[in-house]
Amino acid sequence: MELPIVNHPDYVAKINDDNKFPIKKFGALANHLLEAKVVQKFYIPKECSVETMKTSHSLKYINDIKNKTLDIQAQKKIGFPINDSVVRRSFVATGGTVLASKLALESRLACNTAGGSHHATFDYGAGYCVFNDTAVAANYLKNKGYAKKILILDLDVHQGNGNSEIFQNDKDVFTFSMHCASNYPAKKSKSDIDIELKDNMEDNEYLNVLNKNLKELNYNTYDFVFYIAGVDIHHEDRLGKLKISDGGINKRDQIVIENFYSKNIPLCGVLGGGYNKSFQKLIELHSMLHKNCAEYF
Repeated sequence: MELPIVNHPDYVAKINDDNKFPIKKFGALANHLLEAKVVQKFYIPKECSVETMKTSHSLKYINDIKNKTLDIQAQKKIGFPINDSVVRRSFVATGGTVLASKLALESRLACNTAGGSHHATFDYGAGYCVFNDTAVAANYLKNKGYAKKILILDLDVHQGNGNSEIFQNDKDVFTFSMHCASNYPAKKSKSDIDIELKDNMEDNEYLNVLNKNLKELNYNTYDFVFYIAGVDIHHEDRLGKLKISDGGINKRDQIVIENFYSKNIPLCGVLGGGYNKSFQKLIELHSMLHKNCAEYF
């Protein structure tokens, strides 16, 4: 048996060549995982249905994306042009996290090679996030009765404001965001736990803060966890502001995965952000999530 990993060729959408978002990373990561023999065959997701999507987003917003009628200002807030391939990607990548979450129920660990679009809120997208895939998947698991209490553990360098806003009145989904205090978004929302980190924090301090806060969680409460494994905490990230090394990111992923695996809590890993100066390094860093999960198979 191998780690279930979800990927779709349409995760790579057509955006302007000068866009800061490294959209080609999704295809390059898939190739890297195949070459490294982390996976032999990917699970292929379908587009997420509107029915599933509307638990976390307004029907008007979903239709504005689907029909490409979103106004220019709203498109600028997202950072992507809303064209056919971006629309397709947004529905398929969300479907990918829903599929990965179902696979995690069966095998305790599963990953999407995209996802973690944590700035998208109920009625708008932002910060390169069109739909909030983890929110959609969390609501899917809850509504199907597959999970009762869910933890969203967000270790991206940016606050997961979309998740905290979508679940602000939901006692069954617990939002945990450990992020750089001075980074995007300028106006933070309120997660169940927000850990604000100072600029230029290095490995030891970062891992100590993470370990301390993981120890304080009440694990009996959760029967499922989504892990947003953003690698924009890396010291060479263009949008990061933290100083975490390759080894620090690898150790972080190992700590998180082992922590939940040992407690028999299914974990669905999603990519989160990464804007490294070196594209090759970015692929390497993102692959750590999948490689560390694969160690259990």
